[in-house]
Amino acid sequence: MLRKIMKGGHRKPSKSDDNIFGFGPPPNSGSGPANNMVVNHSSRAAPGPPSPRYGPTVIAPPPMNTVEPLPFFRDVPVSERPNLFLRKLQLCCFHFDFTDTLKSMREKEIKRQTLLELLDFIQSGSGKITENCQEEMIKMVSVNIFRCLPPHEKTGQEPTDPEEDEPYLEPSWPHLQLVYELLLRYVVMSDTDTKVAKRYVDHSFVLKLLDLFDSEDPREREYLKTILHRIYGKFMVHRPFIRKAINNIFYRFIYETERHSGIGELLEILGSIINGFALPMKEEHKLFLVRALIPLHKPKQISVYHHQLSYCIIQFVEKDYKLADTVIRGLLKYWPVTNCQKEVLFLGELEEVLEATQSAEFQRCMVPLFRQIARCLTSSHFQVAERALFLWNNEHIVGLIAQNRTVVLPIIFEALEKNIQSHWNQAVHGLSVNVRKMFLDMDTELFEVCQRQYAEKESRARDVEEQRELTWKRLADVAAQRGGEDMITV
Repeated sequence: MLRKIMKGGHRKPSKSDDNIFGFGPPPNSGSGPANNMVVNHSSRAAPGPPSPRYGPTVIAPPPMNTVEPLPFFRDVPVSERPNLFLRKLQLCCFHFDFTDTLKSMREKEIKRQTLLELLDFIQSGSGKITENCQEEMIKMVSVNIFRCLPPHEKTGQEPTDPEEDEPYLEPSWPHLQLVYELLLRYVVMSDTDTKVAKRYVDHSFVLKLLDLFDSEDPREREYLKTILHRIYGKFMVHRPFIRKAINNIFYRFIYETERHSGIGELLEILGSIINGFALPMKEEHKLFLVRALIPLHKPKQISVYHHQLSYCIIQFVEKDYKLADTVIRGLLKYWPVTNCQKEVLFLGELEEVLEATQSAEFQRCMVPLFRQIARCLTSSHFQVAERALFLWNNEHIVGLIAQNRTVVLPIIFEALEKNIQSHWNQAVHGLSVNVRKMFLDMDTELFEVCQRQYAEKESRARDVEEQRELTWKRLADVAAQRGGEDMITV
């Protein structure tokens, strides 16, 4: 209940809220008198400049009975359409209270129908949008989408499961969706001249868009992802700035807050960007991998965005196989100690990285790598042990291991033997037997050497244990002979 009060409303999308994740035009509900209404200009204040995170200056709803009908675009001469376009944009700058569904119903519907008509006008290409109209349209978009986001429900460091937690849904989405759709169509439109548009879709605008990725509404983040990706593709002048701004969001998330709703969506954009990096790769991009992507394995809520993060990491290794050693050592640096589910994710990602790893890079990191894998093999959590043993189902990885078996087998032999002797899970026991047999078939002589060394180590351990027990027995005998003399009792 507290969450609903703080968020200002919480509703599930109705059947009429189609096109939640799609990016086609929203369904037009038809035209009527409400489709051609505008607020009397004397009844509103001029829009103020929006603030990056704390929201724009809100324009109050118009007084009742101050609307006047306006004609359709098709009903006015072509020369009058730019003026009509501006008047409709001005109407759409008004905000309405969506926490009360019965409040200002008529005005909300007028704004919705006006947004639909503006969207249809943009899509139809029936008239060229002048530079002045473009400026006013971006102002209207800014007034609507740049706002103060509601606080996260939890301020602690514990991650939430997105599948279990019901996502927050923005109450004003019926209007907000149409504004995002209008912005998207403007950005992708072939008539949009980037030389003109970059004056309005500038660095400040992009920064505010990136701030909105912290929205808890997944529908909004999906639109933001597509729009920012299109801006990155179309406005080449903004590309370095966008990459740097995303870096800063990651740094803040990793080292300060560990709380952000849009890391997965930002990583999806970066996955596409990384795929387009030219070779040889710039030092700037390699630093991004080391300083931002690899440390993203640290936060507790990695499960929320691990799929997208893993894709970005693999893209780097596939682009430049020499980065495999850097990535593997980075994974080992952030390897979880007590979080078994996170460990399973790391093992899955490690398999994908090893699949793209060449022999030279494998040899550089194989000793610390298989020491960690040996610890995973003997994990009491059967999923961790099982996932580690599944590495031997990959032909490429088995080939790398076979080439370097003289180093790998001595490291993991003890773990395999312990699993066979005492692991409680039958699946882990069976897989360990299969891997042991694989090494035996691979190199019988090496296997026997390792077996002999293991037996000698076990024998020495037994001797040490017997010596320790004997020492304690002698101490006990000496104490008994003295009959408690000179002994201090508490």
